[in-house]
Parts: sequence; structure tokens; C-alpha cells
Amino acid sequence: MIEKPSRPFSHIDTWVFDLDNTLYPHHVNLWQQVDQRIGEFVSAWLKVSADEARRIQKDYYRRYGTTMRGMMTEHGVRADDYLAYVHQIDHSPLQPNPAMGAAIARLPGRKLILTNGSIDHVDKVLARLGIATHFEAVFDIIAADLEPKPAPQTYQKFLRDHRVDPASSAMFEDLARNLVVPHQLGMTTVLVVPDGTREVVREDWELEGRGAAHVDHVTDDLTGFLLGLAPT
Repeated sequence: MIEKPSRPFSHIDTWVFDLDNTLYPHHVNLWQQVDQRIGEFVSAWLKVSADEARRIQKDYYRRYGTTMRGMMTEHGVRADDYLAYVHQIDHSPLQPNPAMGAAIARLPGRKLILTNGSIDHVDKVLARLGIATHFEAVFDIIAADLEPKPAPQTYQKFLRDHRVDPASSAMFEDLARNLVVPHQLGMTTVLVVPDGTREVVREDWELEGRGAAHVDHVTDDLTGFLLGLAPT
């Protein structure tokens, strides 16, 4: 486990988790399937080569928070069409994780999911992991009015809709840039990073930010980290 101590957890009563590459290990590379289908969607919609689609895909991802938002803004894509296509993936690489489920269950207070994915994708991931019963609610990209993290209004709407006090909440994420606003709002932030033992398929910038001021804690073992927080 890697940890950079900063804001404590003693006052936390609401635990907010991202989904992809957070509630399951980076090296599962499930997101690689989604990433590939996004590229296929962009290529078909814009009638460009796979290489050009890849360039556009990653450009929009960085500038808009998600490729979907870029495609909606720049090319009039409908969110329903996009989400239905890109989340048609094989979830079988995910294995049940009862140890993490038990660690989440021991945390005092509410547990919520805040994701840029769709509720359908969330349901499939949680079902494979066997941890769906531990979460009170999911705030997905539709609930966010199609505005993805790291847009400030997305976090603000999440906090309002679920009556969450950021000062007594913790946010777990795999992208450091998605922790900037939560930290500004007063949330305790945790960056979940690869454990370094197996290859991960990510852009270099997606793995940055471990030493950023808005990252309070860093871990490469979410289950172990949570077990260290929960009361015995």
C-alpha cells in the first residue's frame, strides 16, 4: 500500500467511489474494451480512419472530460446511441471480490458511486464483483445531465441530489484530475493507482498526479486501504 497522509477519515460518514479502474484493478483492463469501442464509434460516425479516430477520441477525452461529450458538442451525437454502443463489452474478466465487499460494508455511513459511465454498465460491473448491495445509490452520466467529471457542476449536482456534505465525505478515484473539485469542496480525496505488478493499458497522463496537492491519499490496494480505515 502507498499512502500520503493528509486529511484524516475519522469524521467521514459518506464514501463516494468512482467505478472503472477504481472498484476493480487497473490490470483487468476492462476499460480497454470500452476504449476500443469508442474508437470504432468515432471512426464510423465521422467516417475517418482508425488512427484519426484515435487522435480525435483522446483529444476530446482530455478537453471535454469524456469523448462522448466532445462528440455531442462537436458533431451532434446522441448520448443514448453512444452509450449503448461503447458499453457492449465482455464483463467476464471481472471476478467476484467478496473481500472488498466486506471492507466496504464495514465502513461507517453511506456508500455511493459517482461515475462518467452509464447505470447499465455500473450494474453489470457491480454484479460481476458481487458488491452491488453495499451501495445506496449510483450517480451516472445521465444523472449528471451528460456533463462528465471533472466539470464542477457535476459534483455540485451530485452533492445536492444525494444530500451529501462534502466536509464529511471521501472520494475515491483513479484519475487525479477528477479529484481537484472534490478537494476544493472539502472532500477527503484518495487516488487509486495500479499496483505495478501487471501491465495496464492507460495513457501516461491518466497515471499522473500522485503527488498533487489535491490528492490527500494514494493507494495501490483499495481493499487493504479500506480495511485499514474501517472500525474493527
